[in-house]
Amino acid sequence: MGKHVPMALIETEKDARRLARAMASDLALYNEDRVVESIQADTLFETLADEIAEAREHYKTRVSAGLYAMNFFDRALVDVLVRSKGHIESSIW
Repeated sequence: MGKHVPMALIETEKDARRLARAMASDLALYNEDRVVESIQADTLFETLADEIAEAREHYKTRVSAGLYAMNFFDRALVDVLVRSKGHIESSIW
């Protein structure tokens, strides 16, 4: 087996946004039933807390510190996990 070569840090806003959206999309895809149920119950971020924390930590290792501080990951969570689910019946809207 060869040596593990770390991935280069993402250094552009465009790529950081793209990675954040891809990771949020994966969370939504792999947890679709839980996302729907937790939006209905207004417990989305509590229900997916572990998965979100794990994804956030992975994102943090992939982007430069300056880009991480720009909150693209959190914005992507809102866009993908919340805004795109506006059709689901919920008391939160």
